Amino acid sequence: MTPFAWLGIHNLPAVNATLNGVAAVLLITGYTFIRQGKINAHHKMMLAAFTVSCVFLVCYLVYHWNVGSVKFDKPGWVRIVYLWILGTHTVLAATVPVLAIITLRRALKAQYERHRAIAKWTFPVWLYVSVTGVVVYVLLYHVKPRL
Repeated sequence: MTPFAWLGIHNLPAVNATLNGVAAVLLITGYTFIRQGKINAHHKMMLAAFTVSCVFLVCYLVYHWNVGSVKFDKPGWVRIVYLWILGTHTVLAATVPVLAIITLRRALKAQYERHRAIAKWTFPVWLYVSVTGVVVYVLLYHVKPRL
């Protein structure tokens, strides 16, 4: 029995998309706060984004451990768009845990110049991965192209 049996393993893709969407909102909110000089609010939002992304990763791994990969069976232009987005999403998603941990660690150690130097890379990559995670979900489970 998996830790998410109560939820239903086949509901995890929707949960994952929701977690990705929440992470994107938290990232944008955190970015807005730091631009406004609200350091404590920024700190809370970024820790929340990190936590939500960690929960996402656990749910994602549990789902794919149980279900395996899901084939994209839609033809035509939507397949090309899906594969391009999935490809860029996957490559960049592999970098997010490393970037996020380094960025967070530097902030927590009060190494603010070094934190800012990597955060300017981490933020757009993490945001792109969060948003495209939702897009991949929508294309995979909800787009029904006309033939």
